[in-house]
Amino acid sequence: MSLGKFLTSLTFFKQLFLAIVITVVFLFALIKFLDFRTNHGEEINVPDLSKMKLEVAEEKLDEDGLEVFLLDTVDFRPEFPPYTIVEQDPKPNSKVKDGRKIYVKLNAGGFSTVTMPDLINKTFRQAASTIRALGLVEGKTKYVPNIAKDVVLEISQNGKKLKPGDKILKNSTIDFVLGDGKELFKEEELDSVPTQNIDTTTTP
Repeated sequence: MSLGKFLTSLTFFKQLFLAIVITVVFLFALIKFLDFRTNHGEEINVPDLSKMKLEVAEEKLDEDGLEVFLLDTVDFRPEFPPYTIVEQDPKPNSKVKDGRKIYVKLNAGGFSTVTMPDLINKTFRQAASTIRALGLVEGKTKYVPNIAKDVVLEISQNGKKLKPGDKILKNSTIDFVLGDGKELFKEEELDSVPTQNIDTTTTP
């Protein structure tokens, strides 16, 4: 049979129809398989991992078909237990697909230390700004007689006097002793200074 006759024969059209049916069925099955693999149309509600240990979060997410990925450890936050999750992305109650990674940050195990700078003879405004920048807390202020007003004369923590270079934990409370600016210069006794005799007589 010539090619022209074959292309117009009933046999060719039957085979062509069968090939189209097989192709359609294959594509339909492939789409369904991919939908099943990717949970097409299904979304998972991201749980709140706040204050969870990393191991607990891993178990929780594994049950939901999600993964946890640790990004970093942040400075200690006292409102969270040590080594627990303080931040997550995506946020709780977000809708995600199966297998999505949830990125988390952990709380440190405790406050880090800072080095105490020299604050003596600084103004209280300067000293307070410095300790806040270091992550310390401004505590009580006590005024004592001194010629300089609001100048730092002494700093302490829990009653212990501090000096430059001391190591203390962040979030520690720092107390200040300041000058009240009310002390005046006192006249020195001049008893020890010899006086000179002045000749009051006049010459004729």
